[in-house]
Amino acid sequence: MKDEVPNLKDFDQRLRDEANEEHTLEVPHAEPTSKTQIIAIYGKGGIGKSFTLANLSHMMAEQGKRVLLIGCDPKSDTTSLLFGGKACPTIIETSTKKKLAGEEVKIGDVCFKRGGVFAMELGGPEVGRGCGGRGIIHGFELLEKLGFHDWDFDYVLLDFLGDVVCGGFGLPIARDMAQKVILVASNDLQSLYVANNVCSAVEYFRRLGGNVGVAGLVINKDDGSGEAQAFAEAVKIPVLASIPQDDDLRKKSANYQIVGTDQSQWGALFAELGVNVGEAPPVRPAPLTQDGLLELFDGSETGAGYTLVPATDLDMRGKNAAPQESLEVIYDEA
Repeated sequence: MKDEVPNLKDFDQRLRDEANEEHTLEVPHAEPTSKTQIIAIYGKGGIGKSFTLANLSHMMAEQGKRVLLIGCDPKSDTTSLLFGGKACPTIIETSTKKKLAGEEVKIGDVCFKRGGVFAMELGGPEVGRGCGGRGIIHGFELLEKLGFHDWDFDYVLLDFLGDVVCGGFGLPIARDMAQKVILVASNDLQSLYVANNVCSAVEYFRRLGGNVGVAGLVINKDDGSGEAQAFAEAVKIPVLASIPQDDDLRKKSANYQIVGTDQSQWGALFAELGVNVGEAPPVRPAPLTQDGLLELFDGSETGAGYTLVPATDLDMRGKNAAPQESLEVIYDEA
């Protein structure tokens, strides 16, 4: 029996057609049937958004609020601390499997609960196999089909990766999907660079008529050096909480232990954060220039005073450099 050879030309054409399709960031939406604060939390990868949000959402639930936590990071690690290290099935992964089986996705397939908090992960494509931003858009389309705008929550917390600036991750800001943004950063240049980028995005869309504002900054792993506090003052946003750099917090986070509870020594800190998050109004930030951001730090740590030195063609050729004959016409003097 002769092996069937796939038609690679057709496959190639399908890929080209998909690449040429016009995609928008529009997500279907309807008028909400209940008043819900939708808050997008942005921060540099690894800065502690998941730690902050898991404990914040748990404390809000203890305060009597109905809270939905949605992980919008392709790593799908937002809910792992809340669920004791267990990974819950993502919306995109579940949708793909159900579609292949000819079944519909149900809420119980993708949404799970603990301590009064409801949580889910949007997920994303496998590494090297798709666009994370488009995955976010697809995830919100599915949430719409599941009845997102009819759900009754006091708060919906969206955990977004701040490093990536493509449209999918900027959806809450670009399309007014959230009422306000909260930043998570520390006293280091890279996390504040990301926070400043998000402020720039908020300011850009405000100039275009958008309504989303920044409600404030959560300083995580605060060592007391003061750069994050200075950043907040410079961009004109409040500090909602300072979570100290503490070995007890590090160990409990590594062991998937919730500290955002009245039974914890850290309960009062997260209780205050919960109140501040709910009450802080969205404000229009004043993002810094690159030089302005660097000025928050000691010049010896940021290479202040360095002057750019242009490279030359000879520099680029290295050992292969050789004088090139000129085609310029030189006339003898008469």
